[in-house]
Amino acid sequence: MKATAENQRTLLDIADLDRRIQQAERARTQPPQGARINELAGIRQQQLGELTALTGVLDDARAELSRLEGDVSLAAQRRDRDGDRLATTTDSKQAQALENEIDSLSRRISMLEDTQLEVMGRVEDAEAAVNAQQALIDQTQAEGAQLTTAAKADVAAATTEGGQLSRDRAALAASVSADLLAEYERRASRSGIGVGLLRRGVCEGCRMMLSGTDLNAVRRAAADSVFSCPECGAILVRTEESGLSESPARP
Repeated sequence: MKATAENQRTLLDIADLDRRIQQAERARTQPPQGARINELAGIRQQQLGELTALTGVLDDARAELSRLEGDVSLAAQRRDRDGDRLATTTDSKQAQALENEIDSLSRRISMLEDTQLEVMGRVEDAEAAVNAQQALIDQTQAEGAQLTTAAKADVAAATTEGGQLSRDRAALAASVSADLLAEYERRASRSGIGVGLLRRGVCEGCRMMLSGTDLNAVRRAAADSVFSCPECGAILVRTEESGLSESPARP
């Protein structure tokens, strides 16, 4: 294949743009915050499960406290009613029975109130646990929101950069012969290295030093000959930096 030396050198600029386009695409599709955002999503799911369990404990404690409050209220109402009856009765037996029942109700109320205090403590502990867990969730959500905002900004910037780089590449590609561009793209898609600058006898595509025999072959090649790196197969671009003792031969 034949191509002007200028066209071949332009491939180096196209390859650099391709590399930067790939970087921009990775930044667009894989923002650096993504891994932590996914990790936080898993943490938040776990925290929500723990919150559900803690809320269940709190609900049970509140239900028990509500039941105790109802029992105390009923016992107190009955004791007060018995007290009113005791104040008006003239029957000694009935009075004795009422006094006994009032004493029994008072003891029951005292026991219920003691239990009520214990359950109130459990309610307070459960509320504190729920609040602490909710604070953890809020912290996780805040970090996730902050990272998501940063990721969206990075994705937008990478999208803009990728678009500009693609336009720059299209402009450069239009200045290169179609056959040469197609050959570069074929090699790049096959091995990932489509073109390499020959600098001081080293192919910068694969970082391998060319042998003396290969360098002699390069020296003898015409300037418009498309020469391949014997190691990586990339189009080898020759310039004044190539380390050749003689200038490339003219066609």
